[in-house]
Formats: sequence, structure tokens, C-alpha cells
Amino acid sequence: MKKNLVVVGYGGQGGWHADHALKSDVVTLHGIYDIKQERIDLAKSKGINTYDSFEAVLADDQIDIVVCATPNDVHKDIVIRALESGKNVVCEKPVALSVEDFDDMCAAAKKAGKLFTVHQNRRWDVDFLAIKSIIESGEIGDTINIESRVHGSRGIPSDWRCHKPYGGGMILDWGVHLIDQMLQLIPNEKIVRIYNENTNITTDEVDDGFHLMMTFESGKRATVEVGTYNFIYMPRFYMQCKNGSAYIEDWQKNCQIARLKAWNEKEVVPVQTAAGITKTMAPRDEITLDSYEIDRPKSDVHNFYRNLVKAIDGVEEQLIKLEEVRRVLLVMEGCFKSAETHQALEVNI
Repeated sequence: MKKNLVVVGYGGQGGWHADHALKSDVVTLHGIYDIKQERIDLAKSKGINTYDSFEAVLADDQIDIVVCATPNDVHKDIVIRALESGKNVVCEKPVALSVEDFDDMCAAAKKAGKLFTVHQNRRWDVDFLAIKSIIESGEIGDTINIESRVHGSRGIPSDWRCHKPYGGGMILDWGVHLIDQMLQLIPNEKIVRIYNENTNITTDEVDDGFHLMMTFESGKRATVEVGTYNFIYMPRFYMQCKNGSAYIEDWQKNCQIARLKAWNEKEVVPVQTAAGITKTMAPRDEITLDSYEIDRPKSDVHNFYRNLVKAIDGVEEQLIKLEEVRRVLLVMEGCFKSAETHQALEVNI
């Protein structure tokens, strides 16, 4: 039986949730609520039920799930009040502006006996899934280094995302996604070192980009970078492994793989550079290297809600686990501290 879902905050991401709920096989869009009348009017023009107040949402016993898709600074209050009213809650990312606030939200969920989760939807991105599949297959050996980047050239958005009191900035916007993905790619390992630098090219109020480096207990390294002032983009993913490398140019491209077949070549032909020759940087040939690409994995974003409903019914474990969400928040807090102090942090996350 489908669950009734209400979206609180009918902006860009709230509209995404509403549109997908209308197409879902497991939830029904029961309505929306927004503090802006023009958003209410837009929903009504589409035939969507609306609520006059958040209190009306809380009082509706027919609602099974509340989706919080508001600006970041008001997540905590909405989530806790919805949980206390007996609703299961999905919160948009970043779920909270601090680990302390998140712990309060989790405590409220436990007390209410209701399901609480976070919409880490980028776990369904096909570029991420391609890299994850290569790691899990072991086809190019153990991971040495993973680099994950998202670049744009239009600066930080000019809405609430550029203002610090509302939880603006790229660490809280894109960083939360890319850090979450990275911790899925290098699971079951503690982070022992964090170093982060923020950029403030288009605004001084919040970070409009950042460059994060993480070192894990095994020595594996990870780079996460977001830029909003890049007019030539670096690769979406680059990964070094013991027996090869993987590369994804951008969202729409297949993953390119170079797999090492043999280390030594009988004879390396030097290449001519501008000021001399080099054997060290000479390209490999097909005798020692296989080069190929893999197809883009299939992905269905509706699986988030399918899992959610099964988790509410107690027949499946939550895919987005609260302890994983908390770990991402700890890393983000480390990002801010490292950037403020201009120092690397020794951590145990």
C-alpha cells in the first residue's frame, strides 16, 4: 500500500520530490506546504493539494512521510516537530548545520519511534556507481588514490545559498554529496588526516569552492574539490589503483580504464619533449596495457523511496544510515576548521 507524502518547501528540490512522488509506485503526493504564496499558487495550478500552515501539516493524521526541502538553517525545527507529530521524515541535505543539531534530530526520531533519513540522492549518480563498480570488481586492484571534482563557471548561486546564516556555501551544498560518495568508495576505514582550503573568488561571505584532501588509515588518499569559477573543467573522477587507472571526463561520459598487463617492456622508446627526451614519461603500448571503457551503470532514483517505504514497514534496512550521515557532518566540520586555521587536522573519523 502506498504511503502518503507531503513536501515542506516547494522550491527547486521540493519540486523535484513532488514530481517524483507523482510518478512513484510506492508513495502518493498528499500535498505541499511553503511559506511563499507564489509557490502555493504554483502547486494549486498543477492540481496539487496545499496546506495553509505547517501546523496543518502536523495535524494531518493521514500523512505518513514529511519531506523537509527548505533552506538549511530551518531543517532542525521542521524535522523535530514533524517527528514529534508522529510522521516519518526525509530531510534534504545537508541535514543539519552541526553534528550537535543532527544528534538532537536523531534523538527526537528515537523518542518518537519514527524513521528519519536524509536524501543523499547522489548515491544514485551513474558516474559514482561506475567508479564504485570498478572498486568492487577488483579488476584494477586495490585503490591508491581517488579524485572527485565538480566544476562550474557561474559562481555561487545568488539565492540563500550565498548567505552564511542560511547555511550557504559549497561545502554544505555540493561538498556534502561528494564527501558522502567518497566515504562509500572507501568504506570501513578511518580518516586520519584532513586538510582543506576554501576559495572566495565571487563572494567573501561563504566558500564558493574548496579543495579537500583526506588520508585514510591504510594510506589511501582522497581528493574532493568543488569549484564555481572554472572555465575549463578537470575530470569528474580520476582513480589510481595498484593495477591500473580509471577516468571519467564528465557526467555524461563512460568510464575509461587502463589496466596493467605487465610492468616491464623489452624496450622503451624515448619521447621527444620541448627540451629533451624522456623514457620515464614515455607512453605504454598494448603489450603491457589494456585500454577500454565500461558502459554506464543503470540507476533508478525511485529506489530511494522504495527502500524508504520498506524500511518504514520494517522489511528492509535503511540505505542511508544515520551513522553514515553523521560521519559526513564530522568531515564537513573538519573542513571548516582546517580552512579557518590553515592547518591539517589529525582526526579519527
